[in-house]
Amino acid sequence: MNNLADPGVISDILKRHGFTFSKGLGQNFLVNPTVCPRMAEASGAGPGVGALEIGPGIGVLTAELAKRADRVVSLEIDQRLLPILQETLAGFEQVKILNADVLKTDLHRLIAEEFAGLEVVVCANLPYYITSPVIMKLLEENLPVKAVTVMVQKEAAQRLCALPGTRACGAVSAAVRFYAEPEILFPVSCGSFRPAPNVDSAVIRLQIRKEPPVEVLSRKKFFATVKAAFGQRRKTILNALTSLLALPRDRVAQACQAAGLHASMRAEQLSLQDFAALSNALFPDSYD
Repeated sequence: MNNLADPGVISDILKRHGFTFSKGLGQNFLVNPTVCPRMAEASGAGPGVGALEIGPGIGVLTAELAKRADRVVSLEIDQRLLPILQETLAGFEQVKILNADVLKTDLHRLIAEEFAGLEVVVCANLPYYITSPVIMKLLEENLPVKAVTVMVQKEAAQRLCALPGTRACGAVSAAVRFYAEPEILFPVSCGSFRPAPNVDSAVIRLQIRKEPPVEVLSRKKFFATVKAAFGQRRKTILNALTSLLALPRDRVAQACQAAGLHASMRAEQLSLQDFAALSNALFPDSYD
């Protein structure tokens, strides 16, 4: 079994396989030997648990998950990494590497086939360019997952975990709060990666909610309302919703009043409860 905590060992493996990093795939491999155990432990991996990993890189985090979980399945889009992972993860019989794109994968089917009888967690060092799409896919598909623990760019971590009603909040922040209880666990310096990116990162954990914290008549209309409100965040909710939802101005004004909101408010001032009341008032006949 390779010592993946040794940078020299990692360099030798990559050199022997003739591997070069792909900027297009956002490849910055996590190689810090102190970060991966903390991530794996925070993810909830343990006896009776299956861990789904996205983008294993050369397997440093994968190995830590395998030391704890009963089963680890890693999705790797870059076919060139498969022989490297076969070498670095030799000896971990509970690990399975799939050459697949997470955004095109049927995760319900994968979890049913690979993790039968196990509690499931997700743990990953996500490429910066697909952070939001991957996280929203994991949340929106209502997967049988307990928690999602991921490494993301520091600014993305702050945005994803921002509280509604604060200036840092955006549409994705509200969406994350609808599905999960997010928290920033710890920062990670850019020097923890190879090659080192130009920005620092942070590990966040999204504890999946069993039920949303607010009641909405239509999730589709709720998220459309949130997206529209933040789509022109410098405008009032009256102007933003009238414009981006293509609704009559008086209808939006009446919905604001019914929800107990001032039409002059801006999206960053609204709580999740406010958005729920507003979307329910705007679309009282929409259900899903």
